Amino acid sequence: MRAIINRKRYDTDTATKIAFWSNGASYGDFNRCEESLYQTKGGAFFLCGEGGGLSKYACSIEGGRASGSGSEIIPLTQPEALDWCEEHDQGDAIEEHFAAEITDA
Repeated sequence: MRAIINRKRYDTDTATKIAFWSNGASYGDFNRCEESLYQTKGGAFFLCGEGGGLSKYACSIEGGRASGSGSEIIPLTQPEALDWCEEHDQGDAIEEHFAAEITDA
C-alpha cells in the first residue's frame, strides 16, 4: 500500500515492517482490525491499518448507507510509534527500535 501525505511518500513495499497487531477477528468479521507499524528508509514511522465495516478503518459505501472494509496509512512521530508499541504489547520492537528511549526500572 502506498500513500502521499503532506508531500511525503509512505510505501509498505519499500519500508521495513517492525511490528504487527491484530484483534484476532477473522477476515469476514466486521470488527476485524489489523495494524502494521513500518519505518521508512528515511526513519519516518507509519501505521498501515485495515479492518472491517465496524472497525476504525471502515469506509462508507452505497452512498453512505452502509460501511465496508477499509484501509489507511497513518504517519506517526517517533513518540507516537513508541506509544503504539507499548499499547499493543510489542516488546521486541521496542527493544530493537526504541532502545534509547527506555531505561531499566
